[in-house]
Amino acid sequence: MANSAQARKRARQAEVHRQRNASQRSAMRTTIKALRKAIAAGDKERAVAAFKVAAPALDRMAGKGIIHKNTAARGKSRLNNAVRAM
Repeated sequence: MANSAQARKRARQAEVHRQRNASQRSAMRTTIKALRKAIAAGDKERAVAAFKVAAPALDRMAGKGIIHKNTAARGKSRLNNAVRAM
C-alpha cells in the first residue's frame, strides 16, 4: 500500500488509466471481431466497411500507446490482405 500522498495519488491515477486502456482495447478488439466475422461470412461489402472502421481504431490505439505502432501496422496489413483475398 502507498504510504505518501503522492504515491496514493499515483495509485489512483494508475487505476483510472488501466480501466480506460482496457475499455479502449476492448472496443478495438470488437471492431476487429466484426471484420473477421464479415470475412468468415464471405460478405465483401460488409468486410470493406468494417475494415474502414477497424483500421482507424488500430491507429488510434497506437497513437495513444495502448498498442505498439508496429503491432497496429501488422494488424492492418493482415486484415487488409484478408479482405482483398475475398
